[in-house]
Amino acid sequence: MALCATGTLTIVFTSEDLALTRLATRTDLLWEMVGSLHRLQTRDGDRPTATWRRQAHTRLTEDGLLTSVRTLLLPLVPRGPYFPDFLTPIEAQLGNEHALQALADTPGKRVRDDVERLRRSTGLPSTALDDLARGTPHTIRGLGQLADAYCQAVLTPHWATIDRVLSEERTLRLRHLLTGGAEHMLAHLPPPMRWIPPVLEVGYPAGITREIRLRGRGLTLIPSYFCRANPVALVDPALPPVLTYPVPRRAAQNATGGNALIALLGRTRAEVLGSIDRAPGCTTTELAGSIGVSLPTASEHTHVLRQANLIASVRQANLMLHYTTRLGAELLIGSPRAAETRSQGRAPVSRLR
Repeated sequence: MALCATGTLTIVFTSEDLALTRLATRTDLLWEMVGSLHRLQTRDGDRPTATWRRQAHTRLTEDGLLTSVRTLLLPLVPRGPYFPDFLTPIEAQLGNEHALQALADTPGKRVRDDVERLRRSTGLPSTALDDLARGTPHTIRGLGQLADAYCQAVLTPHWATIDRVLSEERTLRLRHLLTGGAEHMLAHLPPPMRWIPPVLEVGYPAGITREIRLRGRGLTLIPSYFCRANPVALVDPALPPVLTYPVPRRAAQNATGGNALIALLGRTRAEVLGSIDRAPGCTTTELAGSIGVSLPTASEHTHVLRQANLIASVRQANLMLHYTTRLGAELLIGSPRAAETRSQGRAPVSRLR
């Protein structure tokens, strides 16, 4: 279900639900596909989004996909109160191939039911959706093939950036989970989510009020790069409960101190320093994943930064945890006083291997 600004979704937890609350372990291809299709239908967003939108249009045109996307995918994912649940199967958490296969194998009855719900919600402006509404295996497989081609054209070229941003978000939420448990993680989710035990209140579109009682099924939190404004929940109560939410946009230029720092350290090393500052106590493995480099490369960069007294590293069991020093923070912030303020109170935290 796709949604946008000031009603309320309440998700009611039991103690069993808290024990079963989990964070997505990987970037979800099909949630990103849906979010990106919404971005194609708007002119909102920051400069990187506007650049992506232009590039996506060019790639779809060059690959001969633009007409199919306009007649099937965009009408299937309108910017309104609903889009079909079957487009975002939970199997996507097993990997991109599993995601696309699950989409292509969606049972015909489920497709018919979801498209009928879409018809009641927003209508079916495309005759291509009439064909899909019949739920024939051939048509559903064709949708899966189109989704695959679309993702290859407009998401794959940007996947390293998407995955890096979401990896940083998952690292932050996992740190909350490790240090204080599920309630601590829920309490630190970004707006418009607010934890008021035993309820997670979520900002929803104006006029929409909805309640989900988890009843011992737990909840999977899925951070998303292309999701904007409001988190999104599935409609069908029989499906595993998920909440997909927009990742807060953190200023990448500020995180690396701008072009001067890049000129001084080199782009990758500046990204390493910025990533450590955003996630103090990160391991070398987490660092490698967050900036998209190999483990040996991340280890080499941390060695150089440590020698320059820009970071400090602390061994905990068999893990090496990294923190920016005052000098490193000053380089990133550009203000000694601001760096001193930010560095106060930092302490090592427990880490997940």
